Amino acid sequence: MVIVTWNVNSLKARLPRVQEWLEANTPEVVCLQETKLAQDKFPTEAIAELGYESAHFGQGQWNGVAILSRVGLDNVVANFADGVEPDHEARIISATCGGVRVSSVYVPNGRELDNDHYQYKLSWMARLRQHLDASCSPADDVVVAGDFNIAPEDRDVYDMAAFEGATHVSQPERDALAHVNAFGMEDTYRRFHDEAGLYSWWDYRNGSFHKGHGMRIDLLLATKSVAERSVSSEVDRNARKGEKPSDHAPVLLTVGPR
Repeated sequence: MVIVTWNVNSLKARLPRVQEWLEANTPEVVCLQETKLAQDKFPTEAIAELGYESAHFGQGQWNGVAILSRVGLDNVVANFADGVEPDHEARIISATCGGVRVSSVYVPNGRELDNDHYQYKLSWMARLRQHLDASCSPADDVVVAGDFNIAPEDRDVYDMAAFEGATHVSQPERDALAHVNAFGMEDTYRRFHDEAGLYSWWDYRNGSFHKGHGMRIDLLLATKSVAERSVSSEVDRNARKGEKPSDHAPVLLTVGPR
């Protein structure tokens, strides 16, 4: 089973590219972020024509997350699990797909270290851990995939000096991510790739993609049972090329059978 995470930076603007990519790659499960669509504007029929069930948690022109599945889509939960303070924005949706509990997440950006949005980001990550504690066990098959807006390590950004005093690389953010991982999650991409210089996001400005000035902030976290069955994980850099791409590339995780 191939599970994908992809921040599409507006599904309305990017739908033809997403359709083309789905037709060419046919992954079983796709987690989308930044759909930027109201709930009633999600292209359910167009997605169904490609063989996918879909669940969407939308918020008009901002945020928005979705899960597409060719292997079933059960027990859909928009927002955090019961018992966790719900978020006021559309940033997490969960469903069971092919026996795996999958969450698509769009973690707040944080903006600046002295901005209230940064504290919101840290609080959001704490609630993500609470969500896991409330809804599943480390022994379950669980994947949390999405745009975390956090580069886990220095090797996940092109130049740490360029991010000094900025979000995405601050220690409290990385500690918040580590707290989520301490539930029993693994950053699956690093199971297969140890080197630096591997990114999933590149700024539109200043020719960043062609210069290799990126960050690895799109992650597929998995519990041990899923991680140990994983056989590969890749970033599809080709999807970042061409006319009007998202500034994020899809990240793929291939998981073998139980």
